[in-house]
Amino acid sequence: MKNIKLSVLDQSQVRRNGTARQALEESGELIKLAEKLGYTRYWVSEHHNFKMVAGTAPEILIPYLASKTKTIKVGSGGIMLPNHSALKVAENFGLLETLFPKRIDLGIGRAPGGDRLSSHLLNPSNNFSEKEFFQQLIDVQAFLRHEETPDTVHEKVKSYPSPEEIPDLWLLTSSGGSAQFAAHFGMGLSFAQFINPEGGPETADFYRHNFKPSAELKEPKVNVGIFAFCSEDEQKVKDWITEFDYRMLHIESGASGDLPSFEEIKSFNYSLQQKARITYNRGRFIAGTPEKLKAEIEKITEKYETDEIMIATIAEDFEDRKKSYELLAEIFLKS
Repeated sequence: MKNIKLSVLDQSQVRRNGTARQALEESGELIKLAEKLGYTRYWVSEHHNFKMVAGTAPEILIPYLASKTKTIKVGSGGIMLPNHSALKVAENFGLLETLFPKRIDLGIGRAPGGDRLSSHLLNPSNNFSEKEFFQQLIDVQAFLRHEETPDTVHEKVKSYPSPEEIPDLWLLTSSGGSAQFAAHFGMGLSFAQFINPEGGPETADFYRHNFKPSAELKEPKVNVGIFAFCSEDEQKVKDWITEFDYRMLHIESGASGDLPSFEEIKSFNYSLQQKARITYNRGRFIAGTPEKLKAEIEKITEKYETDEIMIATIAEDFEDRKKSYELLAEIFLKS
């Protein structure tokens, strides 16, 4: 078996009857465990107007997490760039890289990170234009590099502090559209299979064949994000799938409030349309015993021709969540 690297995507889940403070403290505990187990990187997401997720500001959560660890790379998965000014993002991540040298990833996304109204309120000038996103990518890269391109703002405005090396730059994609930008700018590509189970390997292939080396990245680099749950207890796996099927429908319906109890979820009668959506959504996660997940993860790495899988594990029992990451580490991260 080839050497497979595992990373963590943490959405700072607020558990049923839990609090945001508890969720963020659990993130602090989880990153220490991830570093101890040998995970490569730990990314936090940007979500808005969504009660079940505490991670609204990666630029604030990243230093909290990085300060609790020594070696693991910490970053955004991602900063939703249209919600922000390019200069401010460059300042934030230049400062983070200065504080934690060679440990910061700047993962960039184009989605709202919630609904469009929230995105508009975060940045009233955002018109969700692909052309403007492209310009923002130019600007972020130029600000971080301290470029002085004639007849542009970069002649007169610089981003400070200026780190010795700029953060590792990644573009996130679920539809495949941002793969062309990642290839053009010479950035890493992270495909979100946890959002879209279709088209990922083709997107990674397109990116590799069109990749242009940059000053920071000479070869294409791909990772794949997926929801996953691992347990030696098969009943726990079945219960997790039952709840997760409902959780995804709950989110897709636009609901932002608490989940019903597990007993209510178990007795729920789904419509034919909901059952079809559940079938589709099951391509967004993997769940099972260590033996099953070993085979599933190896299959994903082969399809995408990558050696790094980013695991997002949501579980109502924090001990089960930690144990899942531990079991995967025992398979793939043994020294």
